[in-house]
This record gives sequence, structure tokens and C-alpha cells, in this order.
Amino acid sequence: MTDSHEPLHAGEVADDGFRFRLLGPLEGRQAERRLALGSPQQQAVLAVLLHRADAPVPARDLVAAVWDEPAPARAVAVLRQYAFRLRAMLEPDRPPRTAGTLLISVGDGYRLRLPPSTQDRHDFERELRLAAGARRDGEPQQAHARLTRALGLWHGGQALSGVPGPHARRERDRLAVLRLTAREDLVDSALELGRHAEVVGELAALLAEHPLRERPAAQLMLAQYRCGRQAEALAVFADTRRRLARELGVEPGEELRRLQARILAADPALARPAAPAAITVRPAAPPAPQQLPPDVPDFSGRVELLQQVVGALERPERPERAAMAICVLSGIGGVGKTALAVRAGHLLRARFPDGRLYADLRGAGPAPTAAGTVLAHFLQALGTPPESIPEDEEQRAVHYRTLLADRRVLVVLDNAHDTEQVRLLLPGGPGCAVLVTTRSRTVLPPGARQFELEPLSTPESLELLGAAVGPERIEQDRAAAQELAVVCGQLPLALRIVAARLTARPALSLAALLTRLADARRRLDELRAGELAVSATFELGYTALAAGQARAFRLLAVPDAPDLPLDAAAAVLDADPDRAESVAEELVDAGLLEAHGRARYRFHDLLKLYARRRTAPGEAGETQEAEAVARLAHHLLATVRNASRLLEPGHGLHASLRAADAPGLPFADRDGARQWLRTEHALIAATTEQALARPAAVPVAVDLLLLWFGLSEGPAHRREFRRLVELAVAAAERTGTPGSQARARYVSGALHYMTDAYPPAEEELRLGLALAEQAGDTVCRQLAATTLGILHYATGRPAGALRLLRQAEELCEHTGDPGSRSRILAALARVQLALEQPVEAAATIDEAVRLARIGSHPGDLSKVLYQYGCILRPTGRTALAVSGLREALGHFREQQQRDWQALCLVRLAECRLDQGDQQDAVACAEQSLELAVELGKAYCQGLAHRVLGQALAALGRPTEGLGHLREALAVFRRLGVPEAAAVAALLQQAESRTA
Repeated sequence: MTDSHEPLHAGEVADDGFRFRLLGPLEGRQAERRLALGSPQQQAVLAVLLHRADAPVPARDLVAAVWDEPAPARAVAVLRQYAFRLRAMLEPDRPPRTAGTLLISVGDGYRLRLPPSTQDRHDFERELRLAAGARRDGEPQQAHARLTRALGLWHGGQALSGVPGPHARRERDRLAVLRLTAREDLVDSALELGRHAEVVGELAALLAEHPLRERPAAQLMLAQYRCGRQAEALAVFADTRRRLARELGVEPGEELRRLQARILAADPALARPAAPAAITVRPAAPPAPQQLPPDVPDFSGRVELLQQVVGALERPERPERAAMAICVLSGIGGVGKTALAVRAGHLLRARFPDGRLYADLRGAGPAPTAAGTVLAHFLQALGTPPESIPEDEEQRAVHYRTLLADRRVLVVLDNAHDTEQVRLLLPGGPGCAVLVTTRSRTVLPPGARQFELEPLSTPESLELLGAAVGPERIEQDRAAAQELAVVCGQLPLALRIVAARLTARPALSLAALLTRLADARRRLDELRAGELAVSATFELGYTALAAGQARAFRLLAVPDAPDLPLDAAAAVLDADPDRAESVAEELVDAGLLEAHGRARYRFHDLLKLYARRRTAPGEAGETQEAEAVARLAHHLLATVRNASRLLEPGHGLHASLRAADAPGLPFADRDGARQWLRTEHALIAATTEQALARPAAVPVAVDLLLLWFGLSEGPAHRREFRRLVELAVAAAERTGTPGSQARARYVSGALHYMTDAYPPAEEELRLGLALAEQAGDTVCRQLAATTLGILHYATGRPAGALRLLRQAEELCEHTGDPGSRSRILAALARVQLALEQPVEAAATIDEAVRLARIGSHPGDLSKVLYQYGCILRPTGRTALAVSGLREALGHFREQQQRDWQALCLVRLAECRLDQGDQQDAVACAEQSLELAVELGKAYCQGLAHRVLGQALAALGRPTEGLGHLREALAVFRRLGVPEAAAVAALLQQAESRTA
């Protein structure tokens, strides 16, 4: 097979510069023109046509490929609408009402006359075939180059990401298998070429992604063995064997067992091959974030201004200063600031290869987004695990600047409120650039260059109108078109709504539309002049909507979230997803709603304000709004419960939640559930707050907050949770419902406990427990009693802790939650040890471990094993304690639970200190301290300082040891925990020895 593209089939057209990317989110371009591919359902149709390139696809095949059974009744009619839009997208210059040459009708179906060579999928599979041929021919260097090229074509985690339908799912699965095999083949080629040291990191990441796959395990063992790391290679075998037994109940295959035997025997045939010239193996780094919204297809005018902005971001005015470029676009609402910023960002993609970050700061609304919240999302996009994000805003900013110091990233901050909101979001490295949009001229960070956007000129306005309705229609009545532009204030937002109205009514003359617009202006004569241009066009667009569309326009503006995914929009509208997508796309076509990414929608803030003003007056409008918020809250509660069932299986809380009036989104696996929770954080927070403000929705809002809080990762959003918890407590008290009050108080107490604020934690937990008893809420009683018991133990009151934990254990019998019971027993064993009951403590912890191993979630097992280590050490079984702690540490690393990793490490340090290995104790304690400081875990910091003080003194470094002991004493005294007395005694002894 040659390296050239395959010849076109007979009758097929040339590719005309078209290029489609399917190995990630579906994207398309024609030369320099980015194709607006439309809604997710429309993309699903296009994906099928691309898959069957230049072959007729009957309507029944398209319906079966795009919709799950049963397909909607109007599926064929919707297909025709999608085909019409796809033709307009592929051939924008085609005269209206003429047949296209690229997407043609064949019977009741369609044929896309573009060659397979226009798709990256075709290139990917061709490179795989050529690589396979090279390997058969004994050419590993050529195979490696081909596989590297093939894998480099991917631009996302999944093929056809976000595209719905049976065909897209099948194709995603097929390509995922090919990609995984290609990654393994690439490693084989590298191993043949002697590049074992370079693939160890890639293999570790690959095995972490696919822990039950034996081929990467064998490859990693061989690579480590050739690097002289025999013990680690054998540990990989042991870990893989344990996982296979635990998850599948099987032993490793013959190949893996044989490789282990050969490593044990130091088989000379495993010796490393000679290393040729350097080969690049793909690093397992997170992909560069590409968060910009889609480009505006009909962007018009602003040519000179766009060039100035792009030039300023590419090259600072004084490059010798190596300063970061900052540009600010200011102007009134609707003038096109965001469109210009997004267009500039897309033009600058090559200049910023390390990614483009985007945030809507919501500065024109009543509640601008906090800089700390934006930083949390940016840090996650840059690869920081949520549990590693500091709670302090300034610390987040420092971490953010550190990550971007040597990268080339464009940061687009849309709709800024003031300079202070922007300040923390500025990276420090000269390779980065920042583009800010704002309505305020006072937003001007130091060193920024400001550009003021004026309304479009008359020619630019006519160009924008002509791009939408056709230039010939503008020329038919140019005077009316010019007047129309003036009446619209020559603002792009208003002009697009007018253009949508004209497109929807081909027979409507420009003069007639002017008359209607004048009527709208008269109806809105109470508005200020600055609002009149856009509001009149809003009125014009709104009054043209059918009743169902108008209702959707009003209801979709009710949620306070920055945007809505399709499933949330369907819940708000009380419609199935197909119907919700159809009406949302109709609003997009009318210029009244924006498609914000794939299967997501948002309003321009002026349109959202207008839509809320058009809500039905009086009690009827308030009822519709409250019902919309309640539907969304129920949908989110059901979806969070579905996520929790995967992440916390068997939790007694699931059955005790309010019955949600919706099934919620399903999840295929734990990773999908976690990703949804991270992606929709802003939506859940905004909906919870809105629901708490409506008395009828308070119970479901409190349940949503309780369940969601338990799934939160690290300190990234604790300030936000604190505010929501305060609102929940106040709302539950207003409604007077003991059950909701109990749950709100419990979350409040648990949050205080997590942040080491013990006195308010105890007050809230006591109140929560009393209210839960009054309400007969068994699950909340168990949760409150457990946390309160642990708090009693932490503050030196073991007798009270014993009583509370016994109560919690009894309540577990009613909730049927074995995971909670194993954790409670583990805590109970710690208390028994503190009460000098070592025999009882040993029996209790053994029972906890037994329960955790037979039926609990891995997260429960790891926490019980941690307690197991803590109990065995003071009873003299230090070796067993080390074994349990190391197993727990491995689980916590797999689960990315960094706070628990810190605790495991410091307990291991204590064990190693007991065993006389002070160097290892110092190493473990230093790792623990680093994590604890990063996560803001004060108690763990105190423990680490204590071990370091003792270990360093034993190593002959008493001055350093004293410093750590003093730090430990300060921490424990601030927390008010009993460890302070023991450390004070240690410190006194150490000071007397050094005197």
C-alpha cells in the first residue's frame, strides 16, 4: 500500500478544501472557513453521512443511526430540516431553492459527495495499516513513526465527543479500541528500539487507565526490568494479579505468568536491545484546554480593529520588556465584544499552543462570578486534581501563575465587572496573553491596552444583514436597509435578531419590517435611549414566536446558571430531550438564544433580562418560574443520586432522599459520574440557591446539597458550600420542616469539622442530631452521631465518643449501609484503644476490616485500613500496621484522595520512627507535610511536624527538630486537641537536652 490518498470513486467530487475532524469533538473546515455544524443531533446526522461517504443512506438507516428506539414520530421531518441546514453550511454561496452538489437527495435519503480522505478518521486508520505492514516487514522505526503520526491526529479523549445516537456510540467504541491497541503497539515498537526508559511513564499512565488489561502490564514489567528495576517489575505483576482476582476472580494469563518467571530467573533473553537514535514517545500529559466558545459564523466588519487586537496579543508594543500582553475590549451591551474576542481567540490558536482558557465573569449581572471560582475551574482544566486545589483564593492564584509561567496560553475573560475581579486571573508568564471584555471603561489592569468598540458602521451593518438574508435582498431596498440598521442602533445583537426575522419570512419586505419595528419602539417608549435599539428588536423577535416558543424563551431564562446543557433545558421545559432540542434550536435560529458548545445553550445577558421581564404577570408567572426551578432541582437531585450510586454504592442516604420527579441522567462508569459533577458544578450551585429561595422546593434543595456535599472533592469549593449551607439553614428554619432543618444543620457541622473549626462544628452537629431524632430521620441521625463521635474523640473525650459511635452503629442496622458500619467500627476501635481496651479494639478493627473486604466500596476499605494501621501500631504490631497503611495508601492514590494520602504518610512515618528508620520517617513525614500544607489540613500538619521533630533530633539535628516540635505545639493548641499536651512534654525534654 502506498502513502498517497486513495483515488476518488467514480462520480465523486473533489474535496474542495473540506476537512473533518472526528477523533475528538466533531469539527469541520473548508480552507480557512470554520463550519458551524449545528446542534448535536444535526452533527449525528452528519457523522453518519461522513461514515458512508459518497454512498446513499436511506432515511430509515439515518433514523436508526441517530435516534434510540423508539424514534420520535416526526424523525423524518426533522431529518429534512437538518439536511437543509447542512446544505446551507456546506455550500453557503448556493442560490436559495437550488439543489446542492455536495449533499444530494437519493430517494427518501441522502448522499454526501465528499471523499473519505477529507476525514482524520481515514488518515488514522490508514496510518495504522501502514504501521502494521512496517512491523510485519521488521521495520520498527517506520512502525513507530507511523503510529506516532496516527495517535497525533487525536484532539480529544473520545471520538465524536458529544455526538448522540447509536451510530456515534458504536463508532466511539470501535475507534477507542483501535486507539488503545495503537498505543500498545507504539510501546512495543519503542521497546524493540531500545527506548524502554522513555516509555515507563506512558505505560504507568496506560495501566492506570486500564488496570485489568494484561498487555500494558507485561510491557511495563519488561520496561522496568530493562531499566534495572526488577523489584518494581515484580510489584506490577503482584498488583495486576490482585486486581484481576478482586475484580474478575481470575489469575493472570500465561504470557504474564511466564514473563514473571523469566524476570525471577534473570533470563538473559530479556536483555535490553541496542538503543538507536532518540525517538519521541507521547507523554501522558493532559490535553491543552480549548475552552473558547464556537466562532460566530456570520462575523462581519471590524477588520481593522480585529487586526489591531490580534497584533497586540501576538506582539506586545514593547517586546523588549518581555511583558505579558493584555487587551481590554469595552463597549455597551450588544455591541459585539464577545464575538470579536472569540474570533480573535480562534485566529490566535497557533500562537498559543498550550491552550485557550475562557470564563464568563457575568460582570453585568447582579452576582458576578468570584475570581476564586474561576481559578478553580481553570486549575482543573490545566490538569490540577480538584482535591489539590487550595481553598485560599490567593494561593489558587499563585498555583495558577506557577502552572502558566512557562506556557503559552491565551486567557479570555468575558464580561468583567471590575479590575479587582480580573486581577487574580492574570497569569504572570510573558508567553501568555489576556483578552478582557467589559461594559465599563474603568476595567483596566496595569499594562493593558484598551480598545473601545463603537456600533458598526452603516456598510458593516449592511454586510452583516446581507450575510444572513442575501446581498440581493439588501440591494432591492438599500434605503430601507440603511434605515433598519440605524433603528437597530447598528448593534450586532439587534441586527442578528432582525436578520433572523427576515430569514424566517422571505416574503417580508424591509420596509414592512421597519414599520413593525417602529410599533415595537412605541410600545417600549418608557425605556432609555440606550436600551431602546436592542429592546425594540427583542420585542420584534419575541412577538413573532409561536406560543410554545415564547414559553420556552421565558422559562429557559429562569435558571441563574451561566448556561444549560440539553438535559437541564429539557427539565426546565418539562419536555423530552428531542423536543427541547428542537425548540431551543428554533430560538437559536431566531437569534434569541446562543448555542454554547455542544448540546449547551445560553442567553446574552440582555436577552435573559428581557425574557425575565416578559414572564407572565402576577401569581401565574411566579408559579411558572417556581415550577421550572423545582423541575430542574428534581432532575439534578436524581442525576446526583445516580452519580452517588456509582461513587458510593450502598450508601443508606440514597433511599432516604426525597422522591425525585425525574429519572436523571445515567452514567456508564465512575469516571463519567465524576466528570459530570465537575462540569455541572455551577449549574448545581445556582439551582440549589434558587430552589432554597422558594419554600416548596426547600426540601429537595436541602437533599441535593446534602448528597452533593458528600461527593465534593477537596477544598476547591468550600467557600461556595459555606454560603449555600448558610442559605439552607435559614431556608429550612423559615419552612419549619424538622427533617430539612436536621439535614441542613448536619451539613453545616460537617463542613465546620472538615475545616478544623471544632466548637461551631459540635454546636451544629448536636442541633442536627436533636432535630433528626424529632423528625425520625434515621440516616441523618446516623451521619450526625458518627461525625459528632469522631469529633469527641479528636478533642480528647473518648467516653462521649464511645456512646455516640455505638448509637451510630445501631442505626446502621436500620439503614442497611455496610460501608458506613465498617467505617464506624474502625472509629470505634480507635476510641476503645484510647479507653485502654486493647483486646476489644483489636476485635472491633478486625470485624471492620472483614466487613470492608467482603462488601464495601474500595473507598470504605481504604479508610478502614488506615484506622487498622493506627490501632495496630500502639499495640506493638508495627509491621502489620505498616502493611495495612501501605495498602491503604495505594488505594488512596488510585482514588486520588490526597488528604487521606497525607494522613497515611504521616502514620507510616510514625511506624518507621518506631522501627528505628529515622531517614524513612523523615521522608514520609515531609511528603505528608507538603500535601497537608497544600490542602490546608491543619491537624495533619501538626502530626507531620511532631514526627519530623522527633526523627530529626534522633538523626543529630536537634535545632531543626525543635523548630518542628514548636510548630506542632502551635497547631495542636490552636485546634484545642489533646495531642498538645504530649507535644509540650516532648518539647520540654528536647529543650532540656539542648540547653
